[in-house]
Amino acid sequence: MRRRDFIGLLGAAVAWPHAARAQAATDYPNRVIKLVHGFPPGGNVDVVARLMAQEMAKHIGQTIIVETKPGIAGNLAAEAVAGAAPDGYTLLLVAGLHPAVAAVYHNLKYDPLNSFAWISTVSFYPFVLCVRKDSSFKTFADLISAARERPGGVTSGTAGNGSISHMTTELIARLAKVKFLDVPYRGEAPALTGTLGGEVDLMIATSTAALPHLRSGALRGIGVTGKTRWKDFPDIPTLAESGLTDFEVISWSGLAAPAKAPQPVIARLHAEIERAIKVPEVRARLEGFGAEVRSTTPAEMRDLVARQIALWTRVADDAGIRLD
Repeated sequence: MRRRDFIGLLGAAVAWPHAARAQAATDYPNRVIKLVHGFPPGGNVDVVARLMAQEMAKHIGQTIIVETKPGIAGNLAAEAVAGAAPDGYTLLLVAGLHPAVAAVYHNLKYDPLNSFAWISTVSFYPFVLCVRKDSSFKTFADLISAARERPGGVTSGTAGNGSISHMTTELIARLAKVKFLDVPYRGEAPALTGTLGGEVDLMIATSTAALPHLRSGALRGIGVTGKTRWKDFPDIPTLAESGLTDFEVISWSGLAAPAKAPQPVIARLHAEIERAIKVPEVRARLEGFGAEVRSTTPAEMRDLVARQIALWTRVADDAGIRLD
């Protein structure tokens, strides 16, 4: 074989995988898409995943099946998607817990930022600092005053060690220069039960979980963690208004793919997410959970994750929170 022919064949061989990926992206999607998340069926993340999968499938032209892979605070699902083929046929429904997990788990088998191609957020949720309806804490100032008088004497129920409710409570304590006694439960629902039953003095709850108990009056909200007041309960002040200047902690949901997924695929999925969340029935359902429905660009979502990983890493280091 002549040298020129050999070089031509070699160049074609090198170019072929890129051409194949480009063709695959052009044909996308031509088979079933799998949307994975790391939480039990029936919870908020599962509902969001199924709502988005159903609506996106109507326009994208392929079935999107939802696969639950609960375990280790969503790590199993994230690990599975990080290791999947970067072709856009395996996606991750990411929750706001993802950056907190990255900060406290030190033996992850994936990079929590760089193992993923970030696509778009879907919804944002504030957290609510809740107490029982008969609590002596009427305001955030009451709570902080009691915590200063009794260091470690005010109990805070959380969804577990290293959970976002635990991390948020630790951040509030650090900024307010107080110490709460952390009482970890096996998830948010048991922590809510403990708060309602008077086992603990307070808890940081997701807006979705807190909503029915706030509406019934069983819980009283004394602060929301967003920068603005929660539209469903505008009478509850923000923690920033209550003395924690510039305080903001929000949860969110969004979609990601394995890193190196083709850019045309990411662009197509981003467009489908934006279309889906503008459908009135979808938006109304998401807003019914207490959410602000809002997309971001892939770059904005990546920046959000990076900033929250940095925040929760500082909190975990200060509080000595580490999980293996």
